[in-house]
Amino acid sequence: MHKTVVINVVGLTADLVGVHTPRFSAWLAGGSAAPPATDGTPPPPPVGGPEARRAFIRPVLPAVTCSAQSTYLTGKLPSEHGIVGNGWYFRDDAEVRFWRQSNALVQAPKVWDAARAADPSFTVANLFWWYAMYSSADISVTPRPCYPADGRKLPDIHTKPADLRDSLQASLGQFPLFSFWGPATNISASRWIADAALAVDAASDPTLTLIYLPHLDYVLQREGPGVETAASDLAEIDTVLADLIAHYEAAGARVVVLSEYGITAVDTPVHINRALRAAGLLAVRVEDGRELLDAGASAAFAVADHQVAHIYLNDRDPAVAERVRSLVAALPGVDRVLDAGGKAAEGLDHPRAGDLVAVATPAAWFTYYYWPAGADEVAPDFARTVDIHRKPGYDPVELFLDPDLTFAKGRVAWRLAQKVLGMRYLMDVIPLDAGLVKGSHGATGGAPSSGAVLYTKTGGVLDGKVGADGSVDATAVYEIILETLQRK
Repeated sequence: MHKTVVINVVGLTADLVGVHTPRFSAWLAGGSAAPPATDGTPPPPPVGGPEARRAFIRPVLPAVTCSAQSTYLTGKLPSEHGIVGNGWYFRDDAEVRFWRQSNALVQAPKVWDAARAADPSFTVANLFWWYAMYSSADISVTPRPCYPADGRKLPDIHTKPADLRDSLQASLGQFPLFSFWGPATNISASRWIADAALAVDAASDPTLTLIYLPHLDYVLQREGPGVETAASDLAEIDTVLADLIAHYEAAGARVVVLSEYGITAVDTPVHINRALRAAGLLAVRVEDGRELLDAGASAAFAVADHQVAHIYLNDRDPAVAERVRSLVAALPGVDRVLDAGGKAAEGLDHPRAGDLVAVATPAAWFTYYYWPAGADEVAPDFARTVDIHRKPGYDPVELFLDPDLTFAKGRVAWRLAQKVLGMRYLMDVIPLDAGLVKGSHGATGGAPSSGAVLYTKTGGVLDGKVGADGSVDATAVYEIILETLQRK
């Protein structure tokens, strides 16, 4: 097996690569990813250096992190590996759960299992690709906050082997969780992950290393897609990415750079659960004056996940299913509603999927909001916090500080002071205005240049896989990684 690194730059698309990514662009053109000289002079390209070959990736539905990564690493569609989104309705428990981490949820073997079967000396390190916990990977690092009984959320990681947790945070500092996701997101989290990968490589020299760099993803959701929107952020991720490429190529590794999806500009939040509630189909229960979605008591409700929403029906009457389908299909911003046949055609026919699946138009996305419009006072207390586990759907509004709070940063400072003093507190600084979100993803069918992309310099691994439109199927990424490892 040949040493290989796969770097996942989430949100990267072909039309974002250019003037703001000078080092990565130089590498693509056959030059070096090494940093410029101290006087700013760029390094000369090597004589006869190979250019990278590019392929667009035809995404799976939904084009979201957990589904895309599971498809890349298993070569299977969601109908086979079972990861139908970043979260879904666990029917036995009557609970919606997002961002679970156990690899046991993935119902297909990983690419490293095939590599290890072919070469028992093969080793793999997984740096922040999802479902890292309790997998067959030799080394893994993934975010795992601590939640003490007093309500605090403390940054931390889970690692395999366990003692890697302490050694990484001793040398790199505590993982910057609050820069990884939320209104304070910045490049430091991606830089920490990259530095952790370098530390793991120095200590263990794995055959295959998987690295996740999420920075662009969050910026583009908050500010909207476009080169000028993300100019400074592209420059930041260019430095992190190029440093990794320079290190791994110096170590003799083959490099694959890819992404999971592109971000599209949005201006239409679709409040699908509010529509189901207004139709008498969604139930809530009131606790301490706040409304909570009562999924098990609802005839129908939706689990919103960016531009896709899984609609679950507890009432099995076909007439109810048709009523829900018609209601949702008529909502502004809904492109289509998949029934059993539609899910099968998309490779999404798995028991975890919704009975119906709604897909948004390119400029729309689904909120999880279920309380009535104009009644934010009955929203659950966690709605105004960063809480990815209790919200029954994905919430990109967590990327913003509430603009209606005149002293939002002052409130953050006060909440942190309460934390230091050991007081109970809520970091209730997240707005409830879905109109703030400028970018989303999840639907499929956009222009290839604005979608997921893969770059490689390893000859032959794309042969026979690239279609006339320059695209490869998402399932083919598995084969590309395996062939990159195995090719002489």
